[in-house]
Amino acid sequence: MSGFSRPFVIGIAGGSASGKTTLAQALAKALGERVALLPMDHYYRDLSHLPFPERLKRNYDHPEAFDLELYLSHAQALLAGKAVEAPLYDFKAYTRSPLTERALPAPVVILEGILVLYPAELRALMDLKVFVDADADERFIRRLERDVKERGRSLESVVQQYLEKVKPMHLAFVEPSKRHADVILPGGGQNPVALETLKAKALAHLAQLELA
Repeated sequence: MSGFSRPFVIGIAGGSASGKTTLAQALAKALGERVALLPMDHYYRDLSHLPFPERLKRNYDHPEAFDLELYLSHAQALLAGKAVEAPLYDFKAYTRSPLTERALPAPVVILEGILVLYPAELRALMDLKVFVDADADERFIRRLERDVKERGRSLESVVQQYLEKVKPMHLAFVEPSKRHADVILPGGGQNPVALETLKAKALAHLAQLELA
């Protein structure tokens, strides 16, 4: 292959704890250095200027919680063959980490997050739009286990956040974005057929590039 060819862009959306991140990471691992993974979770707006108690009150499931402008610009840069310094997010501190992670351009780019199918500008970049579907009760249980074990949250705070913010925002923004999906997958990272399907699509694109 000579020169730079536009990457094959896969958007993977779904509700909180639906399994979309597991699926995206499994796909990225399967493709190795041929993929650039850009998780939207790390593009929450920087709230380091706010006291910790104020950060706890924010709604992190509303589109305005994300720095969509930065996320879009980084996605566009990768598509143009440019590396980006992607932010990292500290979920225990509820703010952006001072560290960044360099994302290199690759023939396959994965955009992953609860709202990647919500902005039309992001959807316009995608060649394949995927929505990972999971039962609401199952998502809540997964989220509860994750936030308590990995993010140091209390059971009470997880339940309160889910009822007051996560569930309403899912119904208002995440679930409606499913209509934009080309493919709806149940089970997420626990669905081996879904992984193989996406892997086959990406490998077909890579094969075309090698023949070009």
